[in-house]
Amino acid sequence: MSQSSSGVPAWQLEGNAPLAYDTHIVDVFLQDYSRRLVEAAAIKPSDRVLDVACGTGVMTRLLANKIGSAGLVVGFDLNAGMLARARASRETAAAIEWRMGNATDMPFADATFDCVICQHGLQFIPHKAAAVSEMHRVLADRGRVVISVWRSIEHCPWQAAIADAVERNIGSEQATQIRSAFSFGDADQLQQIIVAEGFRGVEIRVERETIRHASMAEYVPGYISATPVAAAVAGLDKEAQEKITTDVRDALAAYRVGDGLAAPVEAHVAIGHR
Repeated sequence: MSQSSSGVPAWQLEGNAPLAYDTHIVDVFLQDYSRRLVEAAAIKPSDRVLDVACGTGVMTRLLANKIGSAGLVVGFDLNAGMLARARASRETAAAIEWRMGNATDMPFADATFDCVICQHGLQFIPHKAAAVSEMHRVLADRGRVVISVWRSIEHCPWQAAIADAVERNIGSEQATQIRSAFSFGDADQLQQIIVAEGFRGVEIRVERETIRHASMAEYVPGYISATPVAAAVAGLDKEAQEKITTDVRDALAAYRVGDGLAAPVEAHVAIGHR
Protein backbone atom coordinates (compact mmCIF):
# COMPACT_ATOMS: atom_id res chain seq x y z
CA MET A 1 0.00 0.00 0.00
CA SER A 2 2.92 2.34 0.38
CA GLN A 3 5.52 1.97 -2.33
CA SER A 4 7.04 5.19 -3.64
CA SER A 5 5.96 7.11 -6.71
CA SER A 6 7.68 9.42 -9.14
CA GLY A 7 6.03 12.63 -10.23
CA VAL A 8 3.12 11.97 -7.89
CA PRO A 9 3.67 12.28 -4.14
CA ALA A 10 3.60 8.81 -2.58
CA TRP A 11 1.37 7.60 0.23
CA GLN A 12 4.27 7.57 2.66
CA LEU A 13 3.22 7.68 6.32
CA GLU A 14 5.36 8.77 9.24
CA GLY A 15 5.05 9.28 12.98
CA ASN A 16 1.68 8.11 14.33
CA ALA A 17 0.10 7.91 10.87
CA PRO A 18 0.55 4.12 10.47
CA LEU A 19 -1.47 3.59 13.68
CA ALA A 20 -4.08 6.07 12.44
CA TYR A 21 -4.14 4.20 9.12
CA ASP A 22 -5.13 0.99 10.90
CA THR A 23 -7.71 2.80 13.04
CA HIS A 24 -9.40 4.99 10.44
CA ILE A 25 -8.89 3.12 7.17
CA VAL A 26 -8.25 -0.57 7.85
CA ASP A 27 -10.78 -0.95 10.68
CA VAL A 28 -13.46 1.17 9.01
CA PHE A 29 -13.54 -0.30 5.49
CA LEU A 30 -10.33 -1.99 4.32
CA GLN A 31 -10.56 -5.08 6.53
CA ASP A 32 -13.71 -6.45 4.88
CA TYR A 33 -12.39 -5.57 1.44
CA SER A 34 -9.15 -7.43 2.21
CA ARG A 35 -11.04 -10.55 3.26
CA ARG A 36 -12.78 -10.64 -0.10
CA LEU A 37 -9.46 -10.21 -1.89
CA VAL A 38 -8.03 -13.22 -0.02
CA GLU A 39 -11.02 -15.26 -1.21
CA ALA A 40 -10.50 -14.05 -4.78
CA ALA A 41 -6.91 -15.26 -4.60
CA ALA A 42 -8.12 -18.83 -3.88
CA ILE A 43 -5.39 -19.36 -1.27
CA LYS A 44 -4.64 -22.96 -0.20
CA PRO A 45 -3.04 -23.94 3.14
CA SER A 46 0.23 -25.04 1.51
CA ASP A 47 0.66 -21.91 -0.63
CA ARG A 48 3.71 -19.67 -0.56
CA VAL A 49 2.36 -16.10 -0.78
CA LEU A 50 4.00 -12.70 -1.21
CA ASP A 51 2.12 -9.54 -0.20
CA VAL A 52 3.74 -6.66 -2.14
CA ALA A 53 3.31 -3.16 -0.68
CA CYS A 54 1.88 -4.78 2.44
CA GLY A 55 1.65 -1.57 4.46
CA THR A 56 0.63 -2.26 8.06
CA GLY A 57 -0.06 -5.89 7.16
CA VAL A 58 -3.85 -6.18 7.08
CA MET A 59 -3.73 -8.45 4.03
CA THR A 60 -0.61 -10.29 5.21
CA ARG A 61 -2.20 -11.31 8.51
CA LEU A 62 -5.36 -12.54 6.78
CA LEU A 63 -3.19 -14.62 4.46
CA ALA A 64 -1.23 -16.06 7.37
CA ASN A 65 -4.42 -17.05 9.18
CA LYS A 66 -5.64 -18.73 6.00
CA ILE A 67 -2.41 -20.61 5.33
CA GLY A 68 -1.24 -21.45 8.84
CA SER A 69 2.08 -23.22 9.30
CA ALA A 70 1.96 -25.35 6.15
CA GLY A 71 2.93 -22.58 3.73
CA LEU A 72 4.89 -19.32 3.60
CA VAL A 73 3.70 -15.73 3.95
CA VAL A 74 5.95 -12.74 3.28
CA GLY A 75 4.96 -9.10 3.77
CA PHE A 76 7.08 -6.75 1.65
CA ASP A 77 7.09 -2.95 1.69
CA LEU A 78 9.29 0.09 1.17
CA ASN A 79 7.92 2.14 4.08
CA ALA A 80 9.78 1.54 7.35
CA GLY A 81 7.02 3.07 9.49
CA MET A 82 4.30 0.88 8.01
CA LEU A 83 6.46 -2.24 8.40
CA ALA A 84 7.22 -1.36 12.02
CA ARG A 85 3.49 -1.19 12.70
CA ALA A 86 2.98 -4.49 10.84
CA ARG A 87 5.69 -6.24 12.86
CA ALA A 88 4.21 -4.97 16.13
CA SER A 89 0.83 -6.59 15.52
CA ARG A 90 0.00 -9.82 17.33
CA GLU A 91 -3.27 -10.52 15.53
CA THR A 92 -2.09 -13.86 14.15
CA ALA A 93 -0.18 -16.74 15.66
CA ALA A 94 1.02 -17.84 12.22
CA ALA A 95 4.57 -16.95 11.23
CA ILE A 96 5.05 -14.02 8.85
CA GLU A 97 8.32 -12.93 7.31
CA TRP A 98 8.48 -9.14 7.02
CA ARG A 99 10.89 -7.76 4.42
CA MET A 100 11.74 -4.20 3.36
CA GLY A 101 12.59 -3.30 -0.22
CA ASN A 102 11.56 -1.97 -3.61
CA ALA A 103 8.90 -3.75 -5.68
CA THR A 104 10.92 -3.23 -8.86
CA ASP A 105 13.92 -5.15 -7.49
CA MET A 106 12.65 -7.77 -5.08
CA PRO A 107 15.17 -9.87 -3.08
CA PHE A 108 13.56 -13.22 -3.89
CA ALA A 109 14.66 -16.04 -6.16
CA ASP A 110 12.79 -16.96 -9.32
CA ALA A 111 9.67 -19.09 -8.84
CA THR A 112 9.59 -18.64 -5.05
CA PHE A 113 5.85 -18.05 -4.60
CA ASP A 114 2.55 -19.63 -5.63
CA CYS A 115 0.65 -16.35 -5.35
CA VAL A 116 1.60 -12.67 -5.35
CA ILE A 117 -0.89 -10.13 -4.03
CA CYS A 118 -0.56 -6.36 -4.32
CA GLN A 119 -3.38 -4.42 -2.69
CA HIS A 120 -3.47 -0.70 -3.48
CA GLY A 121 0.26 -0.38 -4.06
CA LEU A 122 0.82 -0.47 -7.81
CA GLN A 123 -0.50 3.07 -8.33
CA PHE A 124 2.37 4.42 -6.22
CA ILE A 125 5.16 2.59 -8.06
CA PRO A 126 6.84 4.76 -10.71
CA HIS A 127 7.91 1.86 -12.94
CA LYS A 128 4.74 -0.21 -12.90
CA ALA A 129 5.79 -2.56 -15.70
CA ALA A 130 9.04 -3.36 -13.87
CA ALA A 131 7.12 -4.17 -10.69
CA VAL A 132 4.67 -6.44 -12.52
CA SER A 133 7.62 -8.10 -14.27
CA GLU A 134 9.15 -8.83 -10.87
CA MET A 135 5.86 -10.32 -9.69
CA HIS A 136 5.93 -12.60 -12.74
CA ARG A 137 9.56 -13.57 -12.10
CA VAL A 138 9.08 -14.63 -8.48
CA LEU A 139 5.98 -16.69 -9.26
CA ALA A 140 6.23 -20.42 -9.83
CA ASP A 141 4.68 -22.02 -12.90
CA ARG A 142 0.88 -21.95 -12.67
CA GLY A 143 1.20 -19.25 -10.02
CA ARG A 144 -1.29 -16.40 -9.88
CA VAL A 145 -1.16 -12.68 -9.32
CA VAL A 146 -3.88 -10.59 -7.68
CA ILE A 147 -3.55 -6.83 -8.07
CA SER A 148 -5.99 -4.32 -6.64
CA VAL A 149 -6.01 -0.58 -7.34
CA TRP A 150 -8.60 2.04 -6.49
CA ARG A 151 -10.73 3.20 -9.39
CA SER A 152 -10.47 6.86 -10.40
CA ILE A 153 -11.50 9.24 -7.67
CA GLU A 154 -14.94 10.08 -9.11
CA HIS A 155 -15.92 6.54 -8.08
CA CYS A 156 -14.77 7.25 -4.52
CA PRO A 157 -16.75 10.32 -3.35
CA TRP A 158 -15.44 10.31 0.22
CA GLN A 159 -11.84 10.66 -0.91
CA ALA A 160 -12.82 13.16 -3.61
CA ALA A 161 -14.50 15.35 -0.99
CA ILE A 162 -11.43 15.12 1.28
CA ALA A 163 -9.09 16.07 -1.59
CA ASP A 164 -11.26 19.01 -2.68
CA ALA A 165 -11.52 20.34 0.89
CA VAL A 166 -7.77 20.01 1.39
CA GLU A 167 -7.13 21.87 -1.85
CA ARG A 168 -9.43 24.75 -0.88
CA ASN A 169 -8.07 25.10 2.63
CA ILE A 170 -4.39 24.16 2.27
CA GLY A 171 -3.26 23.85 -1.34
CA SER A 172 -3.03 21.83 -4.53
CA GLU A 173 0.17 20.00 -3.55
CA GLN A 174 -1.47 18.41 -0.53
CA ALA A 175 -4.62 17.60 -2.51
CA THR A 176 -2.47 15.84 -5.10
CA GLN A 177 -1.10 13.62 -2.34
CA ILE A 178 -4.63 12.50 -1.49
CA ARG A 179 -5.56 11.98 -5.15
CA SER A 180 -2.38 10.01 -5.87
CA ALA A 181 -4.03 6.89 -4.42
CA PHE A 182 -6.53 7.04 -7.30
CA SER A 183 -4.07 7.84 -10.09
CA PHE A 184 -4.14 4.43 -11.77
CA GLY A 185 -7.84 3.82 -12.05
CA ASP A 186 -8.14 2.89 -15.74
CA ALA A 187 -8.93 -0.82 -16.18
CA ASP A 188 -7.53 -0.97 -19.72
CA GLN A 189 -4.15 0.39 -18.60
CA LEU A 190 -4.03 -2.09 -15.74
CA GLN A 191 -4.80 -5.01 -18.02
CA GLN A 192 -2.31 -3.92 -20.68
CA ILE A 193 0.58 -3.80 -18.20
CA ILE A 194 -0.23 -7.19 -16.68
CA VAL A 195 -0.63 -8.89 -20.07
CA ALA A 196 2.50 -7.24 -21.47
CA GLU A 197 4.60 -8.72 -18.65
CA GLY A 198 3.59 -12.27 -19.54
CA PHE A 199 0.50 -13.07 -17.50
CA ARG A 200 -2.28 -15.02 -19.17
CA GLY A 201 -6.02 -15.25 -18.63
CA VAL A 202 -6.13 -11.81 -17.06
CA GLU A 203 -9.53 -10.80 -15.73
CA ILE A 204 -10.48 -7.49 -14.16
CA ARG A 205 -13.56 -6.84 -12.09
CA VAL A 206 -14.94 -3.99 -10.01
CA GLU A 207 -15.03 -4.53 -6.25
CA ARG A 208 -17.22 -2.23 -4.16
CA GLU A 209 -17.10 -1.37 -0.47
CA THR A 210 -18.98 1.13 1.69
CA ILE A 211 -17.29 3.54 4.08
CA ARG A 212 -19.54 3.77 7.13
CA HIS A 213 -19.01 5.90 10.20
CA ALA A 214 -21.40 7.23 12.82
CA SER A 215 -19.85 10.70 13.11
CA MET A 216 -18.65 12.87 10.24
CA ALA A 217 -17.20 15.33 12.77
CA GLU A 218 -14.97 12.58 14.17
CA TYR A 219 -14.16 10.75 10.96
CA VAL A 220 -12.95 13.63 8.80
CA PRO A 221 -10.02 14.54 11.10
CA GLY A 222 -9.48 10.86 11.90
CA TYR A 223 -9.18 9.88 8.25
CA ILE A 224 -6.91 12.83 7.46
CA SER A 225 -4.60 11.83 10.33
CA ALA A 226 -4.03 8.57 8.42
CA THR A 227 -2.88 10.30 5.23
CA PRO A 228 0.33 12.00 4.06
CA VAL A 229 -1.23 15.45 4.67
CA ALA A 230 -1.74 14.83 8.40
CA ALA A 231 1.05 17.18 9.49
CA ALA A 232 -0.09 19.96 7.17
CA VAL A 233 -3.64 19.81 8.53
CA ALA A 234 -2.42 19.57 12.13
CA GLY A 235 -0.54 22.82 11.57
CA LEU A 236 -3.73 24.74 10.79
CA ASP A 237 -5.65 26.65 13.42
CA LYS A 238 -8.84 25.15 14.83
CA GLU A 239 -11.11 27.26 12.63
CA ALA A 240 -9.37 26.12 9.44
CA GLN A 241 -9.50 22.48 10.52
CA GLU A 242 -13.20 22.76 11.23
CA LYS A 243 -13.71 24.36 7.80
CA ILE A 244 -12.25 21.23 6.16
CA THR A 245 -14.74 19.08 8.07
CA THR A 246 -17.61 21.37 7.10
CA ASP A 247 -16.60 21.32 3.42
CA VAL A 248 -16.46 17.52 3.38
CA ARG A 249 -19.80 17.22 5.16
CA ASP A 250 -21.45 19.59 2.69
CA ALA A 251 -19.97 17.83 -0.34
CA LEU A 252 -21.27 14.45 0.88
CA ALA A 253 -24.87 15.46 1.56
CA ALA A 254 -26.10 12.60 -0.64
CA TYR A 255 -24.22 10.05 1.50
CA ARG A 256 -24.99 11.37 4.97
CA VAL A 257 -26.82 9.13 7.42
CA GLY A 258 -27.76 11.23 10.41
CA ASP A 259 -24.50 12.67 11.72
CA GLY A 260 -22.46 10.03 9.89
CA LEU A 261 -22.04 8.68 6.38
CA ALA A 262 -22.30 5.64 4.14
CA ALA A 263 -20.22 6.42 1.05
CA PRO A 264 -19.13 4.03 -1.73
CA VAL A 265 -15.53 3.29 -2.65
CA GLU A 266 -14.59 1.19 -5.70
CA ALA A 267 -11.52 -0.71 -6.85
CA HIS A 268 -10.36 -2.77 -9.80
CA VAL A 269 -9.20 -6.29 -9.00
CA ALA A 270 -7.05 -8.00 -11.61
CA ILE A 271 -6.27 -11.72 -11.51
CA GLY A 272 -3.75 -13.32 -13.86
CA HIS A 273 -1.78 -16.54 -14.18
CA ARG A 274 1.83 -17.34 -14.97
